[in-house]
Amino acid sequence: MKLVSFSRLGKARFGAVVKDGVIDLTGKLDPDVNTIKELISLHMEDQAEEFIAGKNKDLSFSDIIFLPVIPDPEKIMCVGLNYVEHKKETGRPDVDNPTIFTRFANSQVAHMQPMIKPDNSDRFDYEAEMAIIIGKGGRFISEDEALSHIAGYACYNDGSIRNYQRHTSQYTPGKTFPGTGGFGPYMVTPSEVGDYRKLPIELRLNGNIMQKATLADLIFPIPRLISYISEFTALSSGDVIVTGTPGGVGDKRNPPVYMVPGDIVEVDIGMLGVLRNPIIAAPKL
Repeated sequence: MKLVSFSRLGKARFGAVVKDGVIDLTGKLDPDVNTIKELISLHMEDQAEEFIAGKNKDLSFSDIIFLPVIPDPEKIMCVGLNYVEHKKETGRPDVDNPTIFTRFANSQVAHMQPMIKPDNSDRFDYEAEMAIIIGKGGRFISEDEALSHIAGYACYNDGSIRNYQRHTSQYTPGKTFPGTGGFGPYMVTPSEVGDYRKLPIELRLNGNIMQKATLADLIFPIPRLISYISEFTALSSGDVIVTGTPGGVGDKRNPPVYMVPGDIVEVDIGMLGVLRNPIIAAPKL
């Protein structure tokens, strides 16, 4: 099942993606279930599957405005240097534990919505990543149990303002500019995905392939990430873990390649769909 957050007539809603459109699930399963986060926190995915069985779309994609898969996650935890080729191109040494930083919810934009190049940097870089959405929360989650805590998978573009990222050893300033991270188009449940390690991951900038790998290439696999993060913070339903980017980032190319207004950037993760975002300049204040 594919679940999507969207806006319709100015109101935030959510639904299931079917052929050529969406079945609106807002309040249909329970009057208090109006978001993906509420659905997965109550573990009502099976009820949603039953509800949509055999039904046709309520809305065409042209009738909706996509929202980030989880518009208001309590936590967005991001993983750095988690593919060998990316670690090599940055010159970083091997480490025993994942490199973790955070994003803020207002740094996210949805599928087909513009990613915003800040006016105080010309080093706006792309990063194709797969996000996982936590369904069942917990603390001190074992690696053996970790996959059972996942509600779904989605595409993510961890857009990075490289000069601000490198002001100090801490990445956060370069990762949280408003409107710089793409998240979408939808979340795909584990039962549909199967073994996540078989998924390809590719980023295209104006149609040119810039990054290409598979999820089997992760240095720290997803069970390790969930287990490690849950050691220092309790994970909650709707939390997002962004799992790292392959080699080929623009900042490490010769010459460097950065995103500029007018560009189109796409993150393609096979059955998770294609996250597509235009790049625009930051509006003048």
